[in-house]
Amino acid sequence: MLWRHLLGYLPVNIAQALAGFGGIFLLTRLLSPEDYGRYGLAFAVMTFFHSVLFTWMEAAMARFYARAEADHSLKDHLASAYGGLGAFSVIGAVLGGIAISFLPLPTDFKTILGFALAAAILRAALNLTMQARRAAREVNRYSLIEFFHISMGFGLGIMLVAATDLRAAGPFAGMAVAAGIALVFDLPHMLARAKGGQVSMQNLKVFALYGLPISLSLVLEYALSTGDRFLIAGYLGTASVGIYTAGYGLANRTLDVIFVWAGMAAAPLTIAALEHGGMDDARAMARKAFGYMALLTFPAATGLALVAVPLATIMTGPAFRAQAATIIPWIALAGLMNGIMTYYLHEAFTLSKRTGVMAAAMAFPALLNIALNMLLLPRMGLQGAVIATVIAYFAGMVLSAIIGRRYFPLPLPFGAAAKTIMACTVMAVGVLLVPWPPSWPATALLVAQASLGALLYGMAAFAFNLADCRDLLGRLSDRLRKHQEVPT
Repeated sequence: MLWRHLLGYLPVNIAQALAGFGGIFLLTRLLSPEDYGRYGLAFAVMTFFHSVLFTWMEAAMARFYARAEADHSLKDHLASAYGGLGAFSVIGAVLGGIAISFLPLPTDFKTILGFALAAAILRAALNLTMQARRAAREVNRYSLIEFFHISMGFGLGIMLVAATDLRAAGPFAGMAVAAGIALVFDLPHMLARAKGGQVSMQNLKVFALYGLPISLSLVLEYALSTGDRFLIAGYLGTASVGIYTAGYGLANRTLDVIFVWAGMAAAPLTIAALEHGGMDDARAMARKAFGYMALLTFPAATGLALVAVPLATIMTGPAFRAQAATIIPWIALAGLMNGIMTYYLHEAFTLSKRTGVMAAAMAFPALLNIALNMLLLPRMGLQGAVIATVIAYFAGMVLSAIIGRRYFPLPLPFGAAAKTIMACTVMAVGVLLVPWPPSWPATALLVAQASLGALLYGMAAFAFNLADCRDLLGRLSDRLRKHQEVPT
């Protein structure tokens, strides 16, 4: 079942990857480092805004959907969630508009933030609907709508950057329009499903008690992952923010897409397993999910570190390349630890509904990251920022593992992780031992190194039977052979 859900969500993640990498490739050529830095800062602000006001409802929608189905209270569940969304959308629009109007910011940056505010509110409405689709295991509809939203938002945003004076505001305008169109087509269907339901203050209280700590936790996670951009702007300038954002995005976006893909498939199944089968079923599903995450993300992080130079050369503009290449290996390591923490270890808190503890656990690494950035940025420049990020994520991952097991004993599959690391080592040694010609163009070098790495990792994964891939291939081969047999 997990593999089927992974395949069902694959189109969405392909679109996210294309939009993420395409955005870096095009925007670092269409925008100056200063403009790209403003875009990065505005994106961080939009993310904080969304996390504070809306993430708690999205998390509650996903966590309690299966329970509402079982209790035959789904209409009230949906009505309460959309009632909360409407109220907080108005609050967010008013407070955001006041802040943008009165804060002492440059006019062009206020314009960018205005479009980012609109995109955040419309995206929140679409997110709530998408969380309901995902919780209901409606994989095909979720994938179709998200694929449209991501693809249209990316394409329209790039067009606005290239053809208008919006510059760094263009991507946010594209996001807002795409989310609005997607809502026109899908929101009425979900509201019809909620028809007859009552907005329950008791439901909203339950949602808030569960979801607000998740919002706080995500705010702290974003402070950990993007808060250093504001410190970089203060210490090194906006252009340095643009360079850092480009290098960070290349490495972290790759891993985030894979982790989100695995999380899309695994989280609803794990919650359903707990609600309908109990702790043992949920632990078994979680163990399987970790195996798939490791199978996909460990080699991705290793590969990013191996191809950092040709990747940065191809994907970023000339003003970004040299420093982006030095950032990528560090952020690949940090992104791997962040993904394990966020999409696996934090499941212990959401499954046990102890989300307040999760928020408390994130406070230390977030504060540590700020302190380390203040210490290292003046002395080491951008390299100090990435070192601080790696140390902070390691601390967060260890802390989450230790504390989380007190509330829900998620499996810690060290054996599966060790075998996957061995397969990645085979890949890395093989790529590093080849005397690659220095005269090769970056594209040829990237393709050759990535292809060899993928081949070596695939052979090692098959040999070690990572995530039961050898068994799966054997079953698929048997099915194919049976279909090809002609009855006599």
